[in-house]
Amino acid sequence: MTNETISTHPSRRRRVAFFGSPAWAVPVLEALYQQHQVVLVVTQPDKPAGRGLKLTPCPVAAWAEARGLRVEKPAKLRKNLEFTELFREIGPEVAVTAAYGKILPAELLEIPRFGFLNLHPSDLPKYRGPAPVQWTLIHGETETAVCIMQTDVGMDTGPVVARWRTPVGPDETAVELSNRLRDKGIELLLEALADLEHLQPQPQPALGTHAPMLQKDDGRIVWERTASEIYNRHRGVQPWPGSWFEHRGRRVKVLQMSRGPLEQILEPGTVLHIADGLMVAAGQGSLLLKEVQPEGKKPMPAADWARGARLRVGDRLG
Repeated sequence: MTNETISTHPSRRRRVAFFGSPAWAVPVLEALYQQHQVVLVVTQPDKPAGRGLKLTPCPVAAWAEARGLRVEKPAKLRKNLEFTELFREIGPEVAVTAAYGKILPAELLEIPRFGFLNLHPSDLPKYRGPAPVQWTLIHGETETAVCIMQTDVGMDTGPVVARWRTPVGPDETAVELSNRLRDKGIELLLEALADLEHLQPQPQPALGTHAPMLQKDDGRIVWERTASEIYNRHRGVQPWPGSWFEHRGRRVKVLQMSRGPLEQILEPGTVLHIADGLMVAAGQGSLLLKEVQPEGKKPMPAADWARGARLRVGDRLG
């Protein structure tokens, strides 16, 4: 296994602008805050949340505001002359993006002397887009990477300045893999910032794989798929939308599952066994459902749900 690396030079504090929004990106900002001068933080606008639908800042904005950093929340970046001029006046040497959620226009990209660096958790050009880790797992990849790339006007198409490859754990979920890749990506990012004058960007191939935003229906369990396909999808759709199926018109969310030891000889979706879990036939192989959450109820052992639903061996889910 080979990993692209960066030569190290004595680090100095850079004037950095940070673009990011969700909780996943907060550790990236925190690392920049500790080692560099963060002159601006740009996030998505506040959104309604909670019972009262009160406008609430995203996690990155909340973290930055608590530390007195300047935070801007533009609704759009394209043809936003006011924000572009502000960005130019603040004058960052370099900007960093991590799960910001918007395409950056060319007029913004050219302002920092060293451009924009993006922390992207996939083996580019594989899985460009907003959900790279999720689709890496859904497609059953056994190896992935985190890349530091120079942002251009495309979607994750810029040249790569650092790459770290790693095997994917057979039971690793999207949450676990995302965090692991992010944490290594922070190390690569700090090395890149220390070495901005000597980076050697490697252009990406034009063609790549797209990783679109997940939809609620992406979590639906299709029993006709193989057990491995269903299990890989389950790992990829954590924590949202999660795995689920419908039974007697009610949605049942599957919180924990594993691949079962039984080869199915009945139709997909058929109950094979109810004991320490609920064993269900797949298109090939079987799945052991361990914990479920019926619609409108609390999480419970899958076997308890099955007994309460009066399921028997030979019944079909759905």
